[in-house]
Amino acid sequence: MAEGAGETGEERNQDVYSYRERVKCSPEEEARLERQHFWKVIDAFRYYRIHVQERVNRAERQFRYLPEHHQLLLPDFLPNLDKIRHCVDQNQEVLQAIVQNCVHMFENIQYGEDDDLRKVGPSSTFDMDKLKSTIKQFVRDWSEAGKAERDSCYKPLIEEIQRRFPQDQCDVSTVKVLVPGAGLGRLAWEITRLGYACQGNEWSFFMLFSSHFVLNRCDKENAMTLYPWVHQFSNNKRSSDQTRPIFFPDVNPQSLPPNSDFSMVAGDFLEVYTEPDTWDCVTTCFFIDTAHNVIDYVETIWNILKPGGVWINLGPLLYHFENMANELSIELSYEDIKAAMLRYGFQLEVEKESVLTTYTENDRSMLKYLYDCVFFVVRKPVDVFSNGIGTAMEGQFEEPAHSGNSNATT
Repeated sequence: MAEGAGETGEERNQDVYSYRERVKCSPEEEARLERQHFWKVIDAFRYYRIHVQERVNRAERQFRYLPEHHQLLLPDFLPNLDKIRHCVDQNQEVLQAIVQNCVHMFENIQYGEDDDLRKVGPSSTFDMDKLKSTIKQFVRDWSEAGKAERDSCYKPLIEEIQRRFPQDQCDVSTVKVLVPGAGLGRLAWEITRLGYACQGNEWSFFMLFSSHFVLNRCDKENAMTLYPWVHQFSNNKRSSDQTRPIFFPDVNPQSLPPNSDFSMVAGDFLEVYTEPDTWDCVTTCFFIDTAHNVIDYVETIWNILKPGGVWINLGPLLYHFENMANELSIELSYEDIKAAMLRYGFQLEVEKESVLTTYTENDRSMLKYLYDCVFFVVRKPVDVFSNGIGTAMEGQFEEPAHSGNSNATT
């Protein structure tokens, strides 16, 4: 796939352990795997400059293979590569700031290695693609350049929450909203800004490190600079498009009112959220296709919603594990998912089968991807039957692997 194209399922997928292996692992082995994965992601952040500069050096070598009279026709090519190198250096400074305090970011876990003694080795192409995708998430969630995309994705969800729980008819501070797959946290933050009690949940360390940084370390508007398109060598109309900056955050993330109820919780959605009848609203955006088995998500959301609670969803069905070896992946059509939700007991209240939007789009690229998304609102009935499909399942509450209670990513 050409660099700079829209997000693929692989790009949006966050690196996780094998579905089957995680089921079989002992707690000790799970902790070892998580610790190993933690440091692998840290290494990816630190290896970024070397990885991208190798790509730039390759471009220079190939240019110098051209006949001299061809090189003379392109006097700006090498100076542009120097600009790209500078942008990569600037990106590395931001990435280094992001991981600087990550070892101590969780309240109830330490990863037990002397960070100062660790040597950073090469990271996989897979991990570097994850990191470059995360850099583009800053555009989507925390820059002025991402506003149009946020309006197309987040605005319909937020407006639906406001319709379901209007401020003039209820105390919104008591309305509990959960946002699984929260990414860098902007949707959850915006819901909290309106007065609701909102919690974001995220699994990926790439996202967690970055959201922790922007939510807890950034307190001035547009004080940080990234060059998110510097990795895109194809489909550029102008050389300057590749090196244009974005500034973040476009709002002060710490400007929420002091009494705001905002938190971010790290961990697997299916494992963290097991307490039944807890949430008034679950809001999912580009999330349900991250499942190995989307019916697991349907079941969990049914269980954790209060009777009368609503699930609001917007997104495509680009199943993340579809082409991954040794991973369980059940690819269902929306028709199948809708039928399963209804059989489970959900009541369909709103349905739009064509909502056009993008995902971390480069608006100046010559190649763009447009998602034709489904938007739906379903309700868990107030009167829940006591047997059969549609029953609120019994669930044993488990403490989140890493839990938080402030506007920090924990």
